[in-house]
Amino acid sequence: MRNGRKYFIYDVFTQERLAGNPLAVVIESDGLDTSAMQAIAREFNLSETAFVLPPKNPTHKAQVRIFTPDYEMPFAGHPTVGTAIALSELGVGNDLAGIFVLEENIGLVRCAVTRLGDGLFAEFDLPKLPEQLPLSADAEAIGAALGLGPHEIGFENHRVSLWSAGVPFVAVPLADLKAAAKVKLNNEAWMEIAPRKNEVEFANAYVYSRETVDHTCAFHARMIVPGSPSYEDPATGSAAAAFAGAIMHFDKPTDGGQRFWIEQGIEMGRPSKIRLELDVLGAKLVAARIGGHAIRVAEGVLLA
Repeated sequence: MRNGRKYFIYDVFTQERLAGNPLAVVIESDGLDTSAMQAIAREFNLSETAFVLPPKNPTHKAQVRIFTPDYEMPFAGHPTVGTAIALSELGVGNDLAGIFVLEENIGLVRCAVTRLGDGLFAEFDLPKLPEQLPLSADAEAIGAALGLGPHEIGFENHRVSLWSAGVPFVAVPLADLKAAAKVKLNNEAWMEIAPRKNEVEFANAYVYSRETVDHTCAFHARMIVPGSPSYEDPATGSAAAAFAGAIMHFDKPTDGGQRFWIEQGIEMGRPSKIRLELDVLGAKLVAARIGGHAIRVAEGVLLA
């Protein structure tokens, strides 16, 4: 575009700037091909960049493509929340109502944006409910790859398990916050035992404990992405979506609506809060939603 493309940086799953998970949202991305989007995402070098395109169905709000610096994602939580709030603030699309649909690679994602407290709050229906996947590695080997001993893995009846709601995560229950603070991924060891997402990528590590820093939260979590180098994510909606399966499997919540707040990013100095809501009927998960705040941090024009 001769005059450039507007972009905005949001911190997601937080109401405070320079906390939560940063996201770049590129507005009016039509005309960009996949390679150009990938190059722009690499330029921003954030965990994800969202590109807003005209919807294929005019009754929907927008089409959204999500890229890490290295590859395109089928779906991700914090880009969905951040983009939904950005589009609502900017008045993008013909329908300015608080409930709308985003078109993502995984499918149609229904979003709702409301004012909660001092800021905007967005939530979305999971486009795919979590499913448990087979995990061959034993808990002791997984713990060792995370720098933990056997006594630090597991609490109550929670055990190491593998779940996916579009992106797979090895869910590792931890005894307490002390164990969570010790976690350090050994890339070589992890890649020997972790299941693969595809030919070159491995499932991410999602560790969680019942002990929390914020008493309003039900779980404390960390998420580490393996690679060279590995990195930690301060807030991961797709992991919380997968984690819903572990909650259902181990905690067996009663029928009705269930709500859990999950804290993440504390160890890395970017505290975040993710809201997970479950609809349970007949002891089965029939629907789930991920929600959180987002706040604008920066804006500019992309001359590419």
